[in-house]
Amino acid sequence: MSKGALGEFAARKLKLNRKKFLWSDKYYTRRVLKLKKKYDPLEGAPMARGIVLEKVGIESKQPNSAVRKCVRVQLIKNNKEVTAFVPKDGALNFIDERDEVLIAGIGGSGGRSMGDLPGVRYKVIAVNGISLDALLTGKKQKPRK
Repeated sequence: MSKGALGEFAARKLKLNRKKFLWSDKYYTRRVLKLKKKYDPLEGAPMARGIVLEKVGIESKQPNSAVRKCVRVQLIKNNKEVTAFVPKDGALNFIDERDEVLIAGIGGSGGRSMGDLPGVRYKVIAVNGISLDALLTGKKQKPRK
């Protein structure tokens, strides 16, 4: 039998090997090096507030054919610009330029974009402190600035 990492006194070598091979796990590497905090525009936070710069229509990827309603948002905390999807029918009518919106991740795998929206990672949740759902159902009015 060869003198490999087996046997009675091999625990140290086995533990070092386990530690070394952990780096090939992308989730471990991301967590330990804090890559999410470094490169995520929201800086690891679940939600962020921002100012609407413009309304944009983004064409969906093949095989679908539609213009998805989105907004360009400048985040308040770090001035970075992101594109956020506006969910539900007619919701874009409640959002104007220079409104303050609350955005959150859209729910794609690994923090990436979801479905047929290319490059869109966030969705709008609230406008001027009032939830988009409440505005759509008519339960609340959008406050006048």
